[in-house]
Amino acid sequence: MDVFDELLRGVRGKGAVFGRSVLYPPWSLRFTDGAYLTLCVPLRGEGWIVPYGGGDNGDRAARRVRVGEAAIVRGPAPFVFTDNPATGTSTGTGASVREVRWDTEPGAGPEPPDELSGPTVLLAAAYDVHAEVPRRLLRVLPPVLVVPDEEDCSPLRDYLEAQIGRVRPGRQIVLDRLLDWLLVCTLRDWFDRPEAAPPMWYRALGDEVAGPALRAMHEEPAHPWTTAELAARAGVSRTTFAKRFTELVGQGPVAYLTEWRMTLAADLLGRQELTVAAVARRVGYADAFGFSAAFKRVRGVSPSAYRREPAVRVELDREAPAG
Repeated sequence: MDVFDELLRGVRGKGAVFGRSVLYPPWSLRFTDGAYLTLCVPLRGEGWIVPYGGGDNGDRAARRVRVGEAAIVRGPAPFVFTDNPATGTSTGTGASVREVRWDTEPGAGPEPPDELSGPTVLLAAAYDVHAEVPRRLLRVLPPVLVVPDEEDCSPLRDYLEAQIGRVRPGRQIVLDRLLDWLLVCTLRDWFDRPEAAPPMWYRALGDEVAGPALRAMHEEPAHPWTTAELAARAGVSRTTFAKRFTELVGQGPVAYLTEWRMTLAADLLGRQELTVAAVARRVGYADAFGFSAAFKRVRGVSPSAYRREPAVRVELDREAPAG
């Protein structure tokens, strides 16, 4: 299984697409639902994304988004999509400020636009990502990233636009999945760009020595991997493998495997039908005691406490390293 596919397999939109109203300057859309990720795709016109506290230099500066580009905003902080970054975040400027939220009752959110003739039309999809597996990759994203359509994404945009005006059964599902697809395309293109800063292990996937071992650990995390066995997968000596892996990934293969197992375990602990012992077996531990000790060493709390206290999980995610 491709590691990128595995990490993003569970990321799905919240079933809401914005863009029905025609936007005439001055206008501002204030996104306040606290989504983990928001995908913004202009179909007509252009605008500026301004994170709250933005407008200054650095990662939180306003970013322009034009037709032919897709932007991803990392939450949960609110942000504004506006025609004028100098005034669009202020009140009393005459701009038509609209609040955009998807965390209301089902069906209460905005619907897809049926016409695209206005000067500015924006499609947006919100993504709540609670699982630890995709967050392992997504937490390294900047507050705002803007990526031009590449060859494999531009036909998708054209097809998405063609589907908007078609009133057919299941239209919302089709639009949601198309936007999910566009999100993955945008993320993949971003991580391939020179300005991106993916985790060390992500870049190491393409290495002829570290790559096979990383893929093996992701495909079979419960297998009792040894350094010698992983070196054999790479076709090099154990010493050569351990040195190369550590240089590229930033930690040894055993430490990486333990961290990956604990990431999987964190998601499995959210399933109440699984006992701690069952979770332990699924991630390669013969008994709950050894698993609990490893989990507490990596995560700072016991598996039972992690499962019992949602606030603990949120705080741990905030403190988790980006790599």
